[in-house]
Amino acid sequence: MKVTLYTDGSARGNPDGPGGYGAVLQYVDGKGILHEKELSAGYKKTTNNRMELMGVIAGLEALNRPCQVEVVSDSAYVVRAFTEHWLESWIRKGWKRGKNEPVKNVDLWKRLLAAKAPHQVTFRWVKGHAGHPENERCDLLATAAADGTESMLLVDEGLVTEI
Repeated sequence: MKVTLYTDGSARGNPDGPGGYGAVLQYVDGKGILHEKELSAGYKKTTNNRMELMGVIAGLEALNRPCQVEVVSDSAYVVRAFTEHWLESWIRKGWKRGKNEPVKNVDLWKRLLAAKAPHQVTFRWVKGHAGHPENERCDLLATAAADGTESMLLVDEGLVTEI
């Protein structure tokens, strides 16, 4: 099954302010019907990069069987870690980067790798705040979660049982 996962993260007063993520999962079934699921959650004290990671993690963890997943994100941090093989280098160096500095957010990178493992995942970067409909939608979910105006999880139950 082919799934597209759109994600975004937001943090107010980055670093260490309130933040949130938004994710939209989409797939088209054999009858040509589009199915969607929205996810969002807010956190009291976080960073933008942690929220960008959590959007991808939440989307991948919502899948209940192996899928082909295209992750579409405006986070160069997340996308480049995979497309430019930063993760491979960090792991090889014992989660160190550059001048032997520790990689930030190792807990979430490890969680993302575990969530990604059963799937075939590709990553695509899109420019943020540039009118991409699903990216704008994820931004609204993320900022609303950061502002505490959205529930922790918005679910289309039909998608959960079908994926």
